[in-house]
Amino acid sequence: MKRKRLSSQAGRAIGFLIALAMLVGFGALAWAQGSRAAVAVPAAAVSGGAGTTVVVVWLIAVLGSIAALVQAYKFYATMMECDEGTDRMKEIAGYVREGANAYLWQQYKVVAIFFAVIFALLVVAAYVLHAQSRWVPFAFLTGGFFSGLAGWFGMKTATYASNRTAAGAQKSLNAGLQVAFRSGAVMGLTVVGLGLLDICLWFAVLYWVVPLVVSDPAQHLSLVDITVTMLCFGMGASSQALFARVGGGIFTKAADVGADLVGKVEQGIPEDDPRNPATIADNVGDNVGDVAGMGADLYESYCGSILATAALGVAAYSGSTLVPAGMEPVDAQLLALLLPLAIAGIGIFLSIVGIYMVRTEESATQRTLLKALGRGINASTFLVAIAAIGLAWWLMPRTEGTLIGGALPGVAFSVIVGLLAGWLIGKWTEYSTSDEYGPTKRLADQSLTGPATVIIGGIADGMLSVWFPVLVVCVGMVSAFGFATGWNFADMNYFALGLYGVGIAAVGMLSTLGITLATDAYGPIADNAGGNAEMSHLEPYVRQRTDALDSLGNTTAATGKGFAIGSAALTALALLAAYVEEVRIGFERWGESTVATGGALVSAPDGFYKASTGFVIQKTGDKTDTFMAMPSDTRHPLIDDKWSAITFTSKEPGTIPADMLTFDAATHTAKFADTGSPLIRVHHATLPDFTAYYDGSVMNPKVLVGVLLGAMATFVFCALTMKAVGRAAKGMVEEVRRQFKEKPGIMEGTEKPDYARPVAISTQAAQREMILPSIIGLALPVLTGIVLGVAGVLGLLVGTLTTGFCLAIYMANSGGSWDNAKKHIEAGAHGGKGTMAHKAAVVGDTVGDPFKDTSGPSLNILIKLMSMVSVVAAGLVVRYSLVALGIF
Repeated sequence: MKRKRLSSQAGRAIGFLIALAMLVGFGALAWAQGSRAAVAVPAAAVSGGAGTTVVVVWLIAVLGSIAALVQAYKFYATMMECDEGTDRMKEIAGYVREGANAYLWQQYKVVAIFFAVIFALLVVAAYVLHAQSRWVPFAFLTGGFFSGLAGWFGMKTATYASNRTAAGAQKSLNAGLQVAFRSGAVMGLTVVGLGLLDICLWFAVLYWVVPLVVSDPAQHLSLVDITVTMLCFGMGASSQALFARVGGGIFTKAADVGADLVGKVEQGIPEDDPRNPATIADNVGDNVGDVAGMGADLYESYCGSILATAALGVAAYSGSTLVPAGMEPVDAQLLALLLPLAIAGIGIFLSIVGIYMVRTEESATQRTLLKALGRGINASTFLVAIAAIGLAWWLMPRTEGTLIGGALPGVAFSVIVGLLAGWLIGKWTEYSTSDEYGPTKRLADQSLTGPATVIIGGIADGMLSVWFPVLVVCVGMVSAFGFATGWNFADMNYFALGLYGVGIAAVGMLSTLGITLATDAYGPIADNAGGNAEMSHLEPYVRQRTDALDSLGNTTAATGKGFAIGSAALTALALLAAYVEEVRIGFERWGESTVATGGALVSAPDGFYKASTGFVIQKTGDKTDTFMAMPSDTRHPLIDDKWSAITFTSKEPGTIPADMLTFDAATHTAKFADTGSPLIRVHHATLPDFTAYYDGSVMNPKVLVGVLLGAMATFVFCALTMKAVGRAAKGMVEEVRRQFKEKPGIMEGTEKPDYARPVAISTQAAQREMILPSIIGLALPVLTGIVLGVAGVLGLLVGTLTTGFCLAIYMANSGGSWDNAKKHIEAGAHGGKGTMAHKAAVVGDTVGDPFKDTSGPSLNILIKLMSMVSVVAAGLVVRYSLVALGIF
């Protein structure tokens, strides 16, 4: 009865979402057709008005997100109707579910405190310092809320699916695969559904609702403001993801290491033996770390790639240089903004098609299972590639010099580059970590000579595995940039469009996330199913089947991490460019605030004012325009002394003598009178202009210090998270040893272990230990910006990206290889379970646990979180850094 009531409520909720989307969509369509803003676009580019196209694409994205949520609920409902197994199987699953619920609620309480503090700081930045959009604090909250919600839904599904997967494996391997994989698909579809829905709702509010309810046109947001404001909700998603990944990773690996070292190595009992007190905590950890944590991780990757690309598309067409003849710049901006939304929406439908193609024969080889999953992923990838060509042809502006065959925008091939890069990284990760291939088999061979050689071999294999993904991402970046610009690398007018191509490649890579994340979340479900089968004393063939699914899950989990890390590299470059766009807005917002009520220039006469070392504000009545004076120009011998003599403070800009600058009102250009050197108008400045203004070269000490700080941060972050696992695992080992010592009946089966105490130990350790690593990601970009300015932040982001990317691949692949080498031995190689080779492999696996499930996968979140925080804090850094104040 309860389940039917739940089903009815969910059905009504989904129906309400569909009705709301259709109501908003058709209302917007009517408004667009009747609005003066709906400027007609040439039929060659868009059929009908620009406003109509916006609504159609918005509806595609919204319906795609709703389709994902509907399909996720359908898979969930189907899973809940499957056989739950015996009473013992249900009891074990209940313990795990209870522990996972308790942990996540505790984590959300801690995270809520941090979100409240950050929300308050953003409110001060937006409403007191006027260094940020007033929508940003609320966008930050929704990003974190939806990210947490996605992880919660995935975890709930996984904890209900484990015993049902074991029950399915009693019937056949395919039955177990179907339950586990489609339950994992709930995670994948929930992430893309909630992520795209959040983006669409914010766009609707800022683009349609605000102009309807706010009568003052000055309060309406431009497309640049809309995209950068929406990008800032990615900071909320990234913050939640980091807490979920780090906290969940510490929990699961502390329990895993404790259970393996005492149970397998010291007591010689099988994995997931019910006599092991830490086995329930181990299974809880799989759900809170590998399901909820990975879901939150890829949620922010997915949203970040879409939002960063949309922001770059708007920036690329902000001027008239790249806009096709006969098209208004605002329409070109809209089309570039809509393309990533359209690709994401269509990608959801095609991911669902791929999910239904996953099935296997009754064979327990990993190669067969990999082939089954590959069938679905490859089909989705191929279909999205075809769809990307059609969508780019429909939406992308026909910029001269970028068309292939005279008709198809090259951006279509940038999307395909991203898809291909993701596929190649996945295949390489599969080769590097699967025990079907040479590297992991050779690593298992090294267990014959003890734990030391296993650890040395695993570290070396992980380091060696870095070269291919790095090469793929490098070639992918250059190719995506080249296709988008028509290979015009030397023409700076195409630079922003090239970065848009890199961003759209990241969107392409993640467009099939609905199915690729399903292959990742499926792994912990299969792992829990094996534990359930072991603790429920099912027939040996059931554990054999779940082990086959679990071993595959280790490889697919590593593949999922490869996708996340690869997309992080592409998205981080797009975010780096988006950061510069936020710097532009920071300058403009600074200028506007000087003539607002209480502003420094509100009663000053019209003219030019020096607000910082190179920032110039032109006041005309209650309006301002902003300019940048390039360092090379202000250091000219004819200007240097005069310019330096103009003093300024943070509250009072200095007046520039009227004879120092000349101004042409017709062209709206300003020049130094003595040299004729032009000031760069901020609104029209290019990304290279900002780089020159801040001296973004590696010869600038601020940039180089930032690079070193970024590289350092990745190592310190990994050290903190690994030491946290080590400390938590120490407490776990001591607790398990204590129970075996004080309760000798546990080994004889006459006493029941205390499962709750290990869960509590991991929970307390995770909540305590996740705080300091998370603070690094939140605080370091702001502190670096305040001290070193924009140039220091650019260096910080580059250092974090380059070092973190390589380190994350190394750690993820080392950990996956160690784990599968152990499972290869457990399957019968080198004598199988209980041998010295097996014990050596278990030690290697315990070293790899924090590598692959805590530190490694958290790094890609750190990369994007630091980029997101930099974007949000850009206005503050532009105006209040020591560099801007002329102190440093």
